[in-house]
Amino acid sequence: MRSVEILDTTLRDGAQAEGISFSVEDKLAIIKILDEAGIHIIECGNPYSNPKDRELFEKLRSVKTNSLVAAFGSTRKKDSDVKSDMTLRSLIGSGACVASVVGKSSLFQVEHVLGTTGDENLKMISESISELKNAGMNVYFDCEHFFDGYKNNKDYSMRSLQAASDAGADCLVLCDTNGAALCDEVTQIVSEVVKTFPDTKIGVHFHNDLGLATANTLAAVTAGAVHIQGTLLGFGERCGNASLAEIIPTLTYKMGYECIPESSLRKLYEYARSVANVCEYEINKSTPYIGERAFSHKGGMHIDGMLKDSSAFEHISPEMVGNQRNFLLSEVSGKGAILNKAGEYISFSGKNDEKAIKVLEAIKQKELEGYQYENAEASFELLVKNLFGMVKEYFTVELYRVMGEKSVGATKNIASAMVKIEVGGNTEFTAAEGNGPVNALDGALRRALEVFFPSLKELRLIDYRVRVVNPEEATGTKVRVTITSQSDSLPQFSTIGVSTDVIDASFNALYDSYIYFLSKTE
Repeated sequence: MRSVEILDTTLRDGAQAEGISFSVEDKLAIIKILDEAGIHIIECGNPYSNPKDRELFEKLRSVKTNSLVAAFGSTRKKDSDVKSDMTLRSLIGSGACVASVVGKSSLFQVEHVLGTTGDENLKMISESISELKNAGMNVYFDCEHFFDGYKNNKDYSMRSLQAASDAGADCLVLCDTNGAALCDEVTQIVSEVVKTFPDTKIGVHFHNDLGLATANTLAAVTAGAVHIQGTLLGFGERCGNASLAEIIPTLTYKMGYECIPESSLRKLYEYARSVANVCEYEINKSTPYIGERAFSHKGGMHIDGMLKDSSAFEHISPEMVGNQRNFLLSEVSGKGAILNKAGEYISFSGKNDEKAIKVLEAIKQKELEGYQYENAEASFELLVKNLFGMVKEYFTVELYRVMGEKSVGATKNIASAMVKIEVGGNTEFTAAEGNGPVNALDGALRRALEVFFPSLKELRLIDYRVRVVNPEEATGTKVRVTITSQSDSLPQFSTIGVSTDVIDASFNALYDSYIYFLSKTE
């Protein structure tokens, strides 16, 4: 099987994304994840640019990885000597076995950005690579602005590759630094480079400014590139880098290349979320392969086909990347989808089973009231189980009262709530203040319930959304409140409440969230 070498630059190029900042411990945690995933080379940072990366490379000396560790830096400065160049000295002293060295391959960039001559730049490339090779490092030469440079002055860009190759570079990496290359250009240019340098490993590094980083990477591999660079989740400077979470399974399952072990591919969803958690990065739900919606189905005809044969509307099985199939519950999903989902909680023989009919009638009634369970599966599970007495009555709310006031000109809402609950014959009456009525109500409910269920302290409300159900009713309209919660012991889940009163709708959603949590943990 043909193979493609993978370099992940999350810790270097990915660190240039807005909102991304790594501590040394963050980087070590991500290195561990990428190493376990089977990534061949991990570009860990620039040991010359900042003390944090220097500390990281020092710590990596005592860390054993199967992945190769790469340090990033640039060619020597113009009109200087490689022996005294601090960037090169830092690369050599980093302890990394791979040096990712960036140099200009566009004459326009050389003359207008570096402010030097084309010949001097070629010497910078050649002398820097030779120095690193003499120090025993594997050298990957990142040809910055290669595709733009090639289109503006093909001869010079190819000369920059020749200088790097002659100096002993182990891999020539063609970089689309501005992210502006088109797929047909990539195919033509990479094919010519591969033909010109048949004995040298050719790699590519694409940015996503046209939304083509993944497509360009795949086109480059088809044209003969055997080394690719990207970030696992696709984030990076400006519009991001090529997404390895999209590219690796496509290369493997669609194009027949060997990238990372199959056992790792089957945990891709888990690895992606582990990295996202360290970065505090939210993965787009529609991301191919690893997004929560990647294998979600809503249309009744689609779901009916899926129930007969999953290949009808899925290009691969979600288990192949560690994801899972999800049938969305809505007015367009059909009876089959509703009963298939309900079948996770109760058993019935078919659509004409009394239990099935009872579920369908309950859903129809709830939808008439304004409920919509597509994004509130926890409430759907409670609804089904409650129909058949499968949910314990953990507590009863005997009354609640919410009050709010705001002085004219004040910048902050003042709200308070009182709640009276009963648990096993014991009553608890509490009050709480909050930043708004819903926050106060949540605080009062929690304070009362935690007396009996201390585990509720770990339950966190992470999202709160309100949507108008029937706007034509003006101020008498119904509102739908969806609450998303998370805890240390459960993945995030969503609950729903509907009412003409936003406080009442919020209470219903909060109530479901507490009951669902207790049903899973108590």
